[in-house]
Amino acid sequence: MGTYILLTIVGIIVLLLVSMFKILNEYERGVIFMLGRFYKVKGPGLIIVIPLIQEMVKVDLRTIVLDVPSQDVISRDNVSVKVNAVIYFRIIDPEKAVIQVANVFDATSQLAQTTLRSVLGKHDLDEMLAERDKLNSDIQEILDEHTDAWGIKVTNVEIKHVDIDESMIRAIAKQAEAERNRRAKVIHAQGEQQAAEQLVQAADQLVTNPQALQLRYLQTLTDVAGEKSSTIVFPLPMDVIEPLMKKLKGDK
Repeated sequence: MGTYILLTIVGIIVLLLVSMFKILNEYERGVIFMLGRFYKVKGPGLIIVIPLIQEMVKVDLRTIVLDVPSQDVISRDNVSVKVNAVIYFRIIDPEKAVIQVANVFDATSQLAQTTLRSVLGKHDLDEMLAERDKLNSDIQEILDEHTDAWGIKVTNVEIKHVDIDESMIRAIAKQAEAERNRRAKVIHAQGEQQAAEQLVQAADQLVTNPQALQLRYLQTLTDVAGEKSSTIVFPLPMDVIEPLMKKLKGDK
């Protein structure tokens, strides 16, 4: 009977000794509590945890990708949209991540959802669609500031989708079409203005140099003669017609 008791005691001691040794990977840290109070952070590699006296909470230091569920957001111009995003963060202070918050992942997820609704609600729909990088930066800055007390570093925030109602999509398409028509009219008007300016400059050159007008007249005749047409129109310069008109007026 005494032998069995001795073997049992030896077995318990061996199990306790074996359970003392813990192996942590390079990306893991162990937050050690001694008799309920924080003791220190250990790892990586082989560490010793005294059974019944010390307790270890393992913490992963790798970057974590957190998908934020789709959120209903009312933009500043009263447009209802559904927005979802993804957050990249990692634990930089294992002690705070274990002691300061009960569940670091749930807390970060809930904070990200409320921050996403709050930030996007301050912007118009056009800003959500066109200035996504700025919105990502604003959300990341707010999250990083609030999660610093939890030992978390938010490295990046990306808005994945902005889902708009079908009726609003049609309205945006009409707006884009109207904008393209406006730009086409402006470009056409600018072209007419530039053409008019060039014609005025050409007329000034021809007035100051009559030989240039004669050369232009001959060039026009050459162009007309080159066309395969049975009708040829010969324009008469005003300097040829004007003496005849004056003579006719003198005869009258």
